[in-house]
Amino acid sequence: MAQFEEVSQKSKLHPKPEGLTLQYGTAGFRTHAKHLDHIMFRMGLLATLRSKKTKSTIGVMVTASHNPEEDNGVKLIDPMGEMVTAMWEGYATQLANAEQDSLLKELKDIIEKEDIDMSQTASVYVGKDTRPSSASLSQAVLDGVSSLGGKTHDYGLVTTPQLHYMVCCCNTHGCYGSPTVEGYYQKLSQAFLQLTQNKRLLVDGANGIGALKMREMEPFLRSELQLVLSNDGSSGKLNHMCGADYVKVQQKAPQGMNIAVGERCCSFDGDADRIVYYYTDSKGCFHLLDGDKIATLISTYLKELLTQAGLNLQIAVVQTAYANGSSTRYLEDVMKVAVCCTKTGVKHLHHAAQEYDIGVYFEANGHGTVLFSKAAQKQIQELVKDSDTNDERKRAVKLLESTINLINQTVGDAISDMLVIEAVLAIRGMSVQDWDAIYTDLPNRQLKVTVCACVCVSVRCMSLCVQYI
Repeated sequence: MAQFEEVSQKSKLHPKPEGLTLQYGTAGFRTHAKHLDHIMFRMGLLATLRSKKTKSTIGVMVTASHNPEEDNGVKLIDPMGEMVTAMWEGYATQLANAEQDSLLKELKDIIEKEDIDMSQTASVYVGKDTRPSSASLSQAVLDGVSSLGGKTHDYGLVTTPQLHYMVCCCNTHGCYGSPTVEGYYQKLSQAFLQLTQNKRLLVDGANGIGALKMREMEPFLRSELQLVLSNDGSSGKLNHMCGADYVKVQQKAPQGMNIAVGERCCSFDGDADRIVYYYTDSKGCFHLLDGDKIATLISTYLKELLTQAGLNLQIAVVQTAYANGSSTRYLEDVMKVAVCCTKTGVKHLHHAAQEYDIGVYFEANGHGTVLFSKAAQKQIQELVKDSDTNDERKRAVKLLESTINLINQTVGDAISDMLVIEAVLAIRGMSVQDWDAIYTDLPNRQLKVTVCACVCVSVRCMSLCVQYI
């Protein structure tokens, strides 16, 4: 077939190093950028097949998130903005590791197994972060899509959550929002402006794509949120001594940020899908508010609104074994919120959260979001329109409606999560110190100890977490 001949010819421009093998995991493929050209081309091929199979637009994001700048990676995004299914993760690994002379055979094997109609049109959205290698690697993705006759929309520089948002908007035919960067800014900022009032926040952009996009979003927020942006990419290296992972692991503020006592601060990671908050007290002690504290703040706020609105919806918080035990006890014993524990990895938390009317999930590293079932959203929308609803219930349900619009339900999104947190603190009249005092974390520390280049063991006992890599 002519289309396979084009794949054969173009794949020669993106050859696979002999013997190199990589595994598609929860974070997609990640390694040193010099090893990824053939991977990107082949993920363009796979995204095209996935699009033909689902008859939907698929996303491909070129990023290595919080990894060092010299690394890069790629993630595939399914039709509703979620991560690609486990079966297709296997196909990604299969296709990526095929030697050059067996690429077409592996490609045809996937087509046969999935019974893909190759005459079906294909649409793929592509985005990239600010790493020096991202431009050439994203071009390799575009080459892969075009070699199988797929159509692409290259969004250029976007955060990972923004591309998830675009894919969902496209496949819901605009019901979730407009599939443009401006549409993303408008949706989030309008919801935020309905929820909050003038505030000031210090933001560490990790010298990454999130900093660039926050600069673009500032005009949409008007003066309601005064952002002081540090590590904005104008100088400094991506994720080097800054960003959410650095702050979480080192338990200290990032380089390049001047923090006054008690001042509220937050850090994104490299591709802006994680966020952590922090402040220093009058004694100079550093206080971290990680994903557990974020989940507790948001779930408590939502539960209070549900009670005020008189809505009988089940809300649950999904955690992993890495969650601080104090947060679990507070949620279950004080707030009477159901807590579900699942395997580590965002895809597992996301799927578990879908089982509830409202599922709140955040990993301790600050990656998470909130999911509302279609039934829950319908009940909330109907109550907003009900003219017989009293003032207290009406206020609560309108806050719920605006909160839903503010949340990026497709994936953890540092920008969206930041705005949700700022809105919740404003509505509840809480300072960052009030938030921190909700419960006291059990002592915990994340350490990295080099044991062997080929060994990775995670050990967790109570709230003491030691990672061996």
